[in-house]
Amino acid sequence: MVFEEKMIMNGEPDDEEEEEEEEEEEDMVDPIDAMRQKCEEAEHCVHTRKLLEQCETRVGSRSSTAEDCTEELFDFLHARDHCVSVTLYFKK
Repeated sequence: MVFEEKMIMNGEPDDEEEEEEEEEEEDMVDPIDAMRQKCEEAEHCVHTRKLLEQCETRVGSRSSTAEDCTEELFDFLHARDHCVSVTLYFKK
């Protein structure tokens, strides 16, 4: 009963207010994405990314293979995340 009275007194939120809140949320960008992109251009990350792409090409060219590129993927992600952590935590 009290909740209903508050709704009557305050009214329901306008659709315009909800749209403004949604627009504000869409504008937010996670800064880690920019850091990851920058780190992917680092020398070590470029090397591990190249190895990953070579593996994907090799595996994709075969019709039947037990090989997958898990090791190469983990190596690339490890190199990229290491670069991000150094950039993030040891910033001067």
